[in-house]
Amino acid sequence: MAAVTGAGSPGRLVQYVVVRSDLVHKLSWPLGAVITQACHAATAAIHLHYGDPDTQRYLAELDAMHKVVLGAPDEAALSGLSENLTQAGVAHKLWIEQPENIPTCLALKPCQKETVQPLLRKFKLFK
Repeated sequence: MAAVTGAGSPGRLVQYVVVRSDLVHKLSWPLGAVITQACHAATAAIHLHYGDPDTQRYLAELDAMHKVVLGAPDEAALSGLSENLTQAGVAHKLWIEQPENIPTCLALKPCQKETVQPLLRKFKLFK
């Protein structure tokens, strides 16, 4: 695991992943299945924004990638966050599990923490 030194330094790129915590705590999804959803969303966000300069810089620092996984209490909170991110022009991927058509999580493209933290402030680390 890479050290997290310099996490607050300007220019450090972070990829945020927001996962529905009710999937584990209320709907009894296996933790592995929920982790898989987060992996799908993170991979999809990178793929969709592969040509973006921040994404390229993030990938160039392969051994120093920094991700933050936050929890959304339910589907409504996750969908609301996706709408807020879209309105703010923040690139992300809302992962919808198929064929069930269930929004499970979302991932932002790699970005500077300072640019998106106000939109994510109400979400706490996933537990």
